[in-house]
Amino acid sequence: MSLIFVYNADSGLFNTIADIGRKIVSPRTYSCRLCALTHGYFAMHREWQQFLESLDTECEFLHRDEFIERYHAGDVRLPAVFVVNDGSLSRCLDAAELDRCRDLDALKKLVRGRCGSGGTARPGL
Repeated sequence: MSLIFVYNADSGLFNTIADIGRKIVSPRTYSCRLCALTHGYFAMHREWQQFLESLDTECEFLHRDEFIERYHAGDVRLPAVFVVNDGSLSRCLDAAELDRCRDLDALKKLVRGRCGSGGTARPGL
């Protein structure tokens, strides 16, 4: 089993610079709650990194364009978290659930409860 965290942002230097600018100038309108909770302006929060290391599973991080290219899933609302188990992709956290997270502790609780081995991932995208 592994987890795939998919950001509602595209990869690349220009997109990264634009995202940093949005986070600084207008953080309330930033379109990726997953990124807003887990990253500062330039790097992943140490608390989030330590949490991920405590999980007994491999974690992968994809931007929107990378996810669409790999899984041909352009109609999935992002951000989202997926579980890959025996080659099958299941969504365990959707954009609405991530948008409701008010802080990193709430996100960590959701990931542990919904995406772990005893979680309630939903088949499909």
